[in-house]
This record gives sequence, structure tokens and C-alpha cells, in this order.
Amino acid sequence: MTLAPPPAARVGDSLASVATPSLTIDLDAFDANLAAMAAFAARHGVALRPHAKAHKSSEIAKRQIGAGAVGVCCQKLSEAYPFAAAGIESIHVSNEFVGADKLAMAVELASHVRLSVCVDALPQVQALGDAAARAGVTIDVLPEVDAGQHRCGVTSEDALLALVDGIAARSALRFAGLQAYHGGIQHVADWTARKLEAHRAADIAAHYVRALDVRGVRCGVVTGGGTGTVEFDAASGVFTELQPGSYLFMDGDYGGIGWGGEMRWRHSLFVLSTVMSATRPGMAVCDVGLKGLAVDSGLPRCANWLDASAGPALTYISANDEHGMLQAQRDSEGDFADLVGKRLLLPPGHCDPTVNLYDEYVCYRGDRVTDIWPIDARGLSR
Repeated sequence: MTLAPPPAARVGDSLASVATPSLTIDLDAFDANLAAMAAFAARHGVALRPHAKAHKSSEIAKRQIGAGAVGVCCQKLSEAYPFAAAGIESIHVSNEFVGADKLAMAVELASHVRLSVCVDALPQVQALGDAAARAGVTIDVLPEVDAGQHRCGVTSEDALLALVDGIAARSALRFAGLQAYHGGIQHVADWTARKLEAHRAADIAAHYVRALDVRGVRCGVVTGGGTGTVEFDAASGVFTELQPGSYLFMDGDYGGIGWGGEMRWRHSLFVLSTVMSATRPGMAVCDVGLKGLAVDSGLPRCANWLDASAGPALTYISANDEHGMLQAQRDSEGDFADLVGKRLLLPPGHCDPTVNLYDEYVCYRGDRVTDIWPIDARGLSR
């Protein structure tokens, strides 16, 4: 006997009948964000390669490609497999990797897609070149430069030139440009301060491009940037390709920073939750906690009633494994018992790790489920 829980939702269901907790997408907001970023990149003459680690869904990647993206980024090799299987032809693994198991995945992927990867040390180049040659594939390689985050990436011209020479010495590898990403500045709250930091990162990348030019090495691609700095990166004249991910969904952390330029995004990703208990005055408990919400960037900053008239304004104040504690925003000693069974839409504080907790997106327009998209790269972190 095969025993399995029923589906959380079916196309055509009302949102009020969807099982909770469920990860939902407001498609009107999603489509607006998708179109706005595609138009922005086209207007500035830069390529768009969205980061799929934010959504982990080949269905979403296909929509991004359809809107004009040149391909996608993945952060891990295993994460790239569902996108390759779905027909995404150009995948950039924007991260370093080591080990025989990783090399085997890289050469297998390269036999199906145009694969580009990052390196920041010669042993990575040597191992990758040997593996690719044995497999009879060609892999694009982008040395990563430290653009200011002090995490991965070379920190000197000599180290970069050594990598470029190492790539050139291996027939199965092709120098494809530079990776220059500064994740640490994506969430700087002040727009002007974030702009300044983005300019500094672009200046560092430009320095390395000039060093290659002096050596006679053409650098046709400089890829990097993220949702928080994309408008500055596009205007820098340095980046030729942008890697934003969270713009499709937004989240509490991005929603809480300053947006002083032309970028305006809408929240489209919500965890649908149900009030399951309300035995204390002014308090309620919903059915999503740590196992359904990533809280590394804070708790949900708002709790929106699915039915706007359902009840008082509540604040999500703490998360346990399976419970979320909600408190009335204004002093209230009233009986909240009538809130039990009411639905809430909670925008997660950090979209990427929240997505990794779910198997599917329940997509809706208005109050009706219109699509269910698998999160087919969920858990693929090798």
C-alpha cells in the first residue's frame, strides 16, 4: 500500500482552501518584477543571468529565459542538474568547488549545457582541465576576483594572471571573463551608502580588467552584482552581466532597505499560514515556525490577513519549530478565539533559505490557484 498525504492545493482551488503552511506566489507581483528587471537590463545594454539559488525552480528559470535572460546562475553543481534537465542551455556555477565528485558533476553537466565555473586557485584549474580533457568537453572558466567581500576570489594581479595562464595552458578550458560579486553590500540599508560601496566594488573589478588588458588578454565578460546593487552595477560601465536573484520575490530584509533609484519591487512570495490557537488575550499562534520560515534575516516584518477584515493587526514575534507567536500591535486584552482558522500571508525575512524548505510553489492570481510549480532544485547543495 502506498500512503501519502493529499496535495496541499490543486489548480482552481480558492486560496482560502489551500493547506497550510504553503509557499505561495502572487503572480501579478511576480510578473511585474520579472518584466521590470528584464526591461531594466535591456535598457542598460547588459546581459541578465538571474541567480537560480533564490528560487530553485526550473519552471521559474524558463520564464526568466523567456523574458530575455541569457541563462542562469547556480551556486552548487548539484543545483544545476534540474535546470540542465529542463533545457536551460547556459548555466554559470558562480562558486568554487574541489573534489573528484564535484569534477565528475562538472564534466557531466558540460556534456549537456554550456557550463561556466569559477576558480580562484591554480589547483582548481589543473584538476578541472584534466577532468574536462578526459571527458572530451570544454568548460568556460571565470577567475573570481575579491571585489571587497573578503570571502572568495584572488587578491592580486599576479594571482589573476597565473590563473589566466593556467586556463590558457589547458585545451579543454576556455577563459570566459571575470566573476566579481560583493554579497556583503547587497543589503546595506542606506541607498547612498550602498551606491558608494557598489562603486568601490566596480572599481576593483575594473582594475583587474585593466591588468588583463595590459597583458593582452581580452575580458569580454564581467559578471556579478545582485538585487541590492543591480542599478549601480548596470550603470558602472564595468559589469557586462548581472546576477540578481531575489528581485522576483523580494523578502523582509530587502523590503526593509532604502530604494532611492529607479528600482521598485513588489513582494510576491508569502508563506500561507493558519491561526491554530488563541487562548491568551492579545495573542495568537499560527502553524508556521522554524521549519517553514528562515529567520536568519529576521522574523516576518508583517502578518497580512488573507481576508483584510479578518482581525486586528498582528506582529510575528517569535518562532518555534512548528509554531509562530503573534501579538496584537496595539494593546488588546480582547478574546482572540474567533481568529482560530483565519489565514495569514507572511513575507519571509530571507527568501532563499525559506524556498529550500518547500517542495512546491502554490501560484495564485486574486484568490484562485492558477499553477503549482515544483521546487526541483530543493536540497541540492553539493
